[in-house]
Amino acid sequence: MKAAVLHNVGDERLEVRDDITTTPVGAGKVRIRIKATGVCHSDLSAMNGTIPVAVPAVLGHEGAGEVIEVGPGVTSLAEGDHVVVCWSPQCGACHDCVNGQPQLCMAYMINAFSDAHFQLGGNPMFGMAGAGTFAEELILLEQGAVRIDKDVPYDVASLLGCGVMTGVGAAINAARVEPGSSVVVFGCGGVGVSVIQGARIAGAATIVAVDMVDRKLEWAKQFGATHAVKPEDLAGVKQELTGGAGFDFGFEVVGRSETIKAAYDATRRGGTTVVVGVGRAEDMVSFSAFDLFYNEKNLRGTYYGSDNIRRDFPRLLDLWRGGRLDLEGMITRRLGLDDVNDAFASMAAGEVVRQVITFD
Repeated sequence: MKAAVLHNVGDERLEVRDDITTTPVGAGKVRIRIKATGVCHSDLSAMNGTIPVAVPAVLGHEGAGEVIEVGPGVTSLAEGDHVVVCWSPQCGACHDCVNGQPQLCMAYMINAFSDAHFQLGGNPMFGMAGAGTFAEELILLEQGAVRIDKDVPYDVASLLGCGVMTGVGAAINAARVEPGSSVVVFGCGGVGVSVIQGARIAGAATIVAVDMVDRKLEWAKQFGATHAVKPEDLAGVKQELTGGAGFDFGFEVVGRSETIKAAYDATRRGGTTVVVGVGRAEDMVSFSAFDLFYNEKNLRGTYYGSDNIRRDFPRLLDLWRGGRLDLEGMITRRLGLDDVNDAFASMAAGEVVRQVITFD
């Protein structure tokens, strides 16, 4: 089958091959024919080493498709089911799951680096985060496939698998944005715009989008930002809207120490700053010890939108059906797998902000 392969961390291009195979469908696993997959900035982060990945690897982690084979012991899925791929499966029984933080479940994450579901020339090959949606088919743990209704378009459903869940969840689950509150969002790609949509759904009165790219600022206003500014103009808007006090909620959706600190500084005293972007392990952020004490700000991260996939995937689809979450409008370009490298180049340049690869 056809798949897009990363051979070495640091490579700037993927190799699209047509000779990739999968391993057999083992116990507790399913085979999925991928119909659509989002092109996410995290795939670029895997290529440049920000996110660990065992190479060679099939990239892609945000997809939707149809179950075409089930392995022994699978009880929750059947052939013909439509599913969204979840790259961080939740077991439902560990300490984190039982105590209300299922997004932190690590029961199956070791599988992503120990169980290679693809083969290249007879040699084992991994999928990114245990998935690998840049392929026509993949093998997935039963817990990593969430069934959806068959009337949901595959390209729309694919966005739930990472970007939309991460962004909307950051606003609703992690920050718990309140009605009438003020919000500032640093970074307006696919995840940042999803934060904006989540803040709008939660009832925020003021949502300020911050980015360096004009196209992304225009896009942010389309999805609910009340103001859209470049970094150098934020101080003036902060003064105008908050009297200089700062915003109730700040979101960093870039993954850099400079923007994390900027989001923290833009948050009011007693407010909440949420780090959504994935940064490099060696990129350190510094804060004043007195400032942390005196300003009583809440600084926290969010992993996968602090979500419960069994609850939140259906909830997001309900919001979409009700016209409150715009998923179709987020897809600015539909491509074929052969165009994956062009998609990455356009994303890195800020020219196209959200793209989906569709399979025939």
